[in-house]
Amino acid sequence: MTKRGVAIVVLAAGQGTRMKSQLPKVLHSVAGRPMLRHVLDAGASLEPDRVVVVVGKGQEQVAAAAAPATAAVQNPPRGTGHAVMAALPALNGFDGDVVVLFGDTPLLTPDLLKRLVEARRGEGDPAAVVVGFTPAEPAAYGRLILGSENRLERIVEYKNASAQERAVRLCNAGLMALDGARLPLLLQQLSDDNAQGEYLLTDVVEHANAKRWLCRVVEADPVEVMGINTRAELAQAEAAMQQRLRHRAMIDGVTLIAPETVYLRSDTRFGRDVTVEPFVVFGDNVSVGDGVVIRSYSHIEGAAIAAGATIGPFARLRPGAQIGLDAHIGNFVEIKQAAIEAGAKVNHLTYIGDARVGAKANIGAGTITCNYDGFAKHFTDIGAGAFIGSNTALVAPVKVGDGAMVAAGSTITRDVPGDALAVARGRQEDIAGFAARFRSSRAAKKNK
Repeated sequence: MTKRGVAIVVLAAGQGTRMKSQLPKVLHSVAGRPMLRHVLDAGASLEPDRVVVVVGKGQEQVAAAAAPATAAVQNPPRGTGHAVMAALPALNGFDGDVVVLFGDTPLLTPDLLKRLVEARRGEGDPAAVVVGFTPAEPAAYGRLILGSENRLERIVEYKNASAQERAVRLCNAGLMALDGARLPLLLQQLSDDNAQGEYLLTDVVEHANAKRWLCRVVEADPVEVMGINTRAELAQAEAAMQQRLRHRAMIDGVTLIAPETVYLRSDTRFGRDVTVEPFVVFGDNVSVGDGVVIRSYSHIEGAAIAAGATIGPFARLRPGAQIGLDAHIGNFVEIKQAAIEAGAKVNHLTYIGDARVGAKANIGAGTITCNYDGFAKHFTDIGAGAFIGSNTALVAPVKVGDGAMVAAGSTITRDVPGDALAVARGRQEDIAGFAARFRSSRAAKKNK
């Protein structure tokens, strides 16, 4: 791509009333990330010189989510052309390519944006390049009317289109790349003298053609330009994004046994030869090393899993979980803000929070680190090669030394020296014949 400045303008001032939500529409998440951030990430692939996000009055939350992009306020909102007008002060002195995007199109790809900008810089020096798509059902989308040599002559709204124009299947996606030097003049010629009473960005095509400036179309996959207006459409976008993320993971060397049952985040990172069994959910900020096996019904967020580890089934890794090389985290085990070092095993019905489990230590079933005293969290340190018997409570802060053993059923309230055996439970006593006498006594009372 020829080196020339790029500015990104993202229109994000819509209220999203059909979402029926207090949260601004563009901040609703797809694959764990706000739609607006997906759009900005795609735009970042162009290495823009300026990024402007157009927000509505009182949308400080959107402006904050867009940072460090410049926020321009459109008040009151009077159409897409008016929104770009609101961005002009932030583009003062800029004469490169201006790419106009929408904050509710989270499935945009860098490849589409690259093609869009290349077309704007291509043969004939077009003043505007519009993204079009051919949906299965054109419905009420605006139509892109092409002339000779595939010039874009005009964009016709469905309700204003003739029967012949409605038969055209190439529809307007709304995204554009415009020559920044000619953009201010094109915006000056926009009028709100239309049925909507708004300044429409689509009208720049008509004004450009009137000046004999070329306009072109770049066609996109309909999924890429899917706009989100309702919760149902949000679910459709989530499904499409999940399909994309799963495909990418498998291309990169991950085995997904039942891909349609695995839910990923946009920032999930996998090594090679990872195997993920059915019904696994990944939350934000998860990294998985080479050769890891994640068994069914596990839930993982904010965790780093080193190579060769085995997780699950029915495991829960919470933020701050660091699973070491070849470690084992088994069924119904929860790890939070804890390091499980190389070769350690936490295999059954256990909670480890705010802790370190040393290399090759073994944690018995039913073990709990009692990390919270009602006011503050405290740390448990379990040394390398330690053995913690089943049904042990470790009352933090406490340390179990390297190679130490803790007897099953113990409640540990003070440090255990290395290689020692700690027993913290009542002594067993057997009272001969008690059970038989007890049953006889109860039966007699019941029969009275």
